[in-house]
Amino acid sequence: MEVSSKESVWLIPPHFALWIPARTYHRIHMPGPVSMRTLYLRTGLKARLGSCCAVLHVTPLLRELIVETVRISQLRMRNRHECALRDLLISQLQKASPMPTFVTLPREKRALAVAEAILQNPAESKPMAALCAEAGASVRTIERVFRREIGSSFELWRRQVRLTKAVELLVSGYSIKEVAQKVGYCQSSAFVEMFRRTLGTTPKAWISPLKSAGQ
Repeated sequence: MEVSSKESVWLIPPHFALWIPARTYHRIHMPGPVSMRTLYLRTGLKARLGSCCAVLHVTPLLRELIVETVRISQLRMRNRHECALRDLLISQLQKASPMPTFVTLPREKRALAVAEAILQNPAESKPMAALCAEAGASVRTIERVFRREIGSSFELWRRQVRLTKAVELLVSGYSIKEVAQKVGYCQSSAFVEMFRRTLGTTPKAWISPLKSAGQ
């Protein structure tokens, strides 16, 4: 599932959640069948949580709390059991680990076309010059737009897209070799090195605690 707000896009893998602060305009895209549960918290409670959107890891305990809250439908302040459930739910949301599955899109039309081409196929190995030519702009122009609107070079942005997709695939159960191929790396070792440089750990070490928590 993909959620976008302004120039930002979040990829939500299975068994993960997206925290969306109140009054945040957003769009949801589901490329396939999705089972989703939504919780609405009173605005007075938002101070306990973040002020920005974030993809969160849903532990088994948090998953059951969400399911039970949805079953009850509305937690009543005068019900001690339901107040305790609410407090535990918020506590687990606060403790949930954020996931690096977020990218920012440029606003400029031609740069956006280049960005969307990469988002649709992160494994695309087409040179930047070819992508820019298809969008009707020079490499220098697109690089300038990315640095002005995103704050990084195009290649660094493309690496973040691939990392974002890799995280989604890893938590979905794909092997490191499969993930490397799906995000454009011919050699698994090159993918592992990119992952380590960016997140400070290898894909195997990163995914291991999440697998343990889900058991």
